Amino acid sequence: MKSSKKTSMLGIMHRVVKSAGRFGKRIRGSYVTGLFKGICMKAPLMLCFFTVSWFMAGEMTKTRCLTVGLIMLLCVVLQALFQHGSDRLQSAAGFMMFADMRMKLGAHLRAMPMGYFTSGNLGKISSVLSTDMVFIEENCMSVLSDLTSFMISQTLMIVCMFYMNVYLGLITCAFTAAFILLGNLMLKTTLVHSGQKQEVSEQLTNAVIDFAEGIGIIKSYNMLGEKSKSLTEAFKKSCNDSISFELDYAPWAVALHVTYGIGSVTVLAASAWLCSQGIISPVYMLGMILFLFDVFVSIRTYYQQIARLTVADACFDRIEAVFDEAELADDGTAPLPAEQNFSGHEISFDHVSFAYDKAEVLRDVSFDVDKGQMIALVGASGGGKSTIANLIARFWDVKGGSVRIRGKDVRDVPLASLMENLSIVFQRVYLFQDTVYNNIAMGRPEATEQEVIEAAKKARCYDFIMQLPQGFDTVIGEGGADLSGGEQQRISIARCILKDTPIVILDEATASVDADNESCIQKAISELCRGKTLIVIAHRLKTIRNADKIFVIGEGGIKESGTHDELMALGGEYKNMVSKQSA
Repeated sequence: MKSSKKTSMLGIMHRVVKSAGRFGKRIRGSYVTGLFKGICMKAPLMLCFFTVSWFMAGEMTKTRCLTVGLIMLLCVVLQALFQHGSDRLQSAAGFMMFADMRMKLGAHLRAMPMGYFTSGNLGKISSVLSTDMVFIEENCMSVLSDLTSFMISQTLMIVCMFYMNVYLGLITCAFTAAFILLGNLMLKTTLVHSGQKQEVSEQLTNAVIDFAEGIGIIKSYNMLGEKSKSLTEAFKKSCNDSISFELDYAPWAVALHVTYGIGSVTVLAASAWLCSQGIISPVYMLGMILFLFDVFVSIRTYYQQIARLTVADACFDRIEAVFDEAELADDGTAPLPAEQNFSGHEISFDHVSFAYDKAEVLRDVSFDVDKGQMIALVGASGGGKSTIANLIARFWDVKGGSVRIRGKDVRDVPLASLMENLSIVFQRVYLFQDTVYNNIAMGRPEATEQEVIEAAKKARCYDFIMQLPQGFDTVIGEGGADLSGGEQQRISIARCILKDTPIVILDEATASVDADNESCIQKAISELCRGKTLIVIAHRLKTIRNADKIFVIGEGGIKESGTHDELMALGGEYKNMVSKQSA
């Protein structure tokens, strides 16, 4: 949903309604209740004027007095009812609208290429969810119908002024025009600052996330002062930007108040002069005193809401910017053929090229993997090993050539079908803040309890799970914070064992665990990989000596390939890597 920059209050209000989707009718309905609320707000003033007129003319009767009292009571009751209706329509619609928008954002992010999340956008996503959407639903949605009330109220006051005297009406119109001019100039100023304010908020969120995620490294290298300084600078920048926003906004707010004061005094002075000249009666002069401090209240309050709505406008810009990010196309219609019904290569890379933005990582890479084979990818960091694995899983799309599984280009296969045939064990495991049981069962949610337990046993994690306070029902901290690295890894392997897919990708699962855990994990991996097609990103070369084929990846392509014995006999880069690790 593309946005065009709005430069009026009505434009921003229209943008809110347009973004509301199926809840737009509710918000428009709140405008109607706001209209009647505005009428009910001004009706008592007009009744007061007529009441004073009747008293001064000696025409007040018990019936009229009772009627005025009942009408005023009715206005108060109706105003309360219309206010309740507005709240029910607009505020409730706002929360439901953003509940829907969060779900849509979740679905959108799920379809995004992995590159989006690794390009420094986590702070932006977090800021959009926790700052931008929250600001609009809590600070903007509640004032939309009020703005309608203010517009109606100001219109009624102008009509009243013309009813009393045409000159008073013209003076009121002139000062209303001055309010509109000042308000629009203030709008332009706050629009500029609102975008900057939200950008600084995103930068602050990024700084906090970076500091929190790296606190262990920061402490271990005694860099708390240096990194705290960076975080402090981010807070200072946010503070300074907020102060700058207020300093630029304040003169306009003062100008509105001054205009309000001058306008009220001018109307009063004009009324007094007209009364002294006999142009208006003392009754009308008294009516003017009743109306005086309410003549410009509505238009002034209307423009005092500018800061809220301009920040909301900037929030919508940032929300829409995330929605405008291109999704990974998922328009495939034919699922992968069942492995038992296909006799060709299980996986094929056909002249594949890939680049992160403009940085080329793979160039004209071709190889085949047969069903049940174990293929190992080795080489220096940054050579493209993980990229190859990620292209198989279609976390990114190739820039040239094709990746095929069972003869079908992965781009032509529905992502759901592709994921049903793949399991991935990452080197960096992530567990959710949930029970151990649910963390394993997410591999196959429909699995029985016995199947989950059996998967845990095969992954060599059953014993330590049963030692936890509530066993499988123990809730673990976000990211698996309550478990050791080896325990986290074994639970992730149990998840993959339960999923039971024909293709398994291993990003060396034992690279960062101790010897005891490594032994358990190797046994768990053996259970996971039995009878599977296996792609291993290897850091410890001793774990891949029995691989059917080893590819040495580097400089954008395959530098060497063969079995362990063949590559050792070749005496090239692989042999050098083995020798260095042995030493």
